[in-house]
Amino acid sequence: MNEVPLKKVALFLVFSVLLISFTFYAYQIIYMPNILVEREDRLFEIKKDYTFRRVQEELGKGSYVNDMVSFSFLAKLSGYDKEIQPGRYLLRQNMTNLQAIRTLKLGRKEPVKITFTNVRLLKELGDKITKNTGLSGDEFDDALEMFIDNNKEGFTKENVIAMFIPNTYEVYFNLSSEDLVERMNAEYKKFWNSDRLERANKIELTPIEVSVLASIVQAETVKKEEAPIIAGLYINRLKKGMPLQADPTLVFASGDFAMKRVLNVHKEIDSPYNTYKYVGLPPGPINLPQVYSIDAVLNYKEHNYRYMCAKEDFSGNHNFAATLDEHSKNARRYQTALTREMKKAEQNR
Repeated sequence: MNEVPLKKVALFLVFSVLLISFTFYAYQIIYMPNILVEREDRLFEIKKDYTFRRVQEELGKGSYVNDMVSFSFLAKLSGYDKEIQPGRYLLRQNMTNLQAIRTLKLGRKEPVKITFTNVRLLKELGDKITKNTGLSGDEFDDALEMFIDNNKEGFTKENVIAMFIPNTYEVYFNLSSEDLVERMNAEYKKFWNSDRLERANKIELTPIEVSVLASIVQAETVKKEEAPIIAGLYINRLKKGMPLQADPTLVFASGDFAMKRVLNVHKEIDSPYNTYKYVGLPPGPINLPQVYSIDAVLNYKEHNYRYMCAKEDFSGNHNFAATLDEHSKNARRYQTALTREMKKAEQNR
């Protein structure tokens, strides 16, 4: 008579043990640390073509997960295995499976920083601007070409580099190339606020033309304090209808960026960038002008200078002149000093 109750008690005990074990395991799966246990926070990258299997492999290879079985079980239970989102994610020390899966599933991506400076040619920009993203330089170039073909803002292949304002920007890893171009266009519009647009209008230049002139000013001097003076000099020449006669534009036109000295033969190069041969601004920037160079043009110093020559002390500064006669004297002083230095160098060999 007591056998039936004993069996029920035994079954109840077995069921209770199983339930407790399952509950404890479920608790462990969901709430116990399983990600980077006793390790430092790390970024985890999921690329465009990753499957759930590939995500598992990369998490395992990088020692992100202690117990892959529990992680995979909860990931499949939550449907994450069918919702893989590419990106760059920050996985933190002692995260639970649930926290990690929520981070990955909800697309809580960590932004990456992009920066681009010292760009002279448009073809150099793609690889630099996509360096920390999941994009290739070729993908960016294709998207930019499409933008050039369809924009109504006056950007051409020659001047579109003016749209890229050198700075450090945060974007999400694996954004599309079209999104990146669109973001840069938005940053350009933000940079050209009402104050800068008003200043550009006051000097009768478009924002693109300001960038073109700023690139020449930047190539002429490494001395930031001289930039507004040089900008004023070129503004004076533009107003008078004089050719800019800027040596850096000849270097750009020649394509020989290692050129150390511009000669008369270079002044005969038939190129719209030859500002000795053609009056006005060239069709596009000859480098990627920094913000200080753009603002130097917008806030140029008013004076009557039309000529400039490197100082004879080789300080990197310039002598400025209002007349050709004064400029010729400055040039002779520089040439004399240069010849003297060359002779010294010869004697010391």
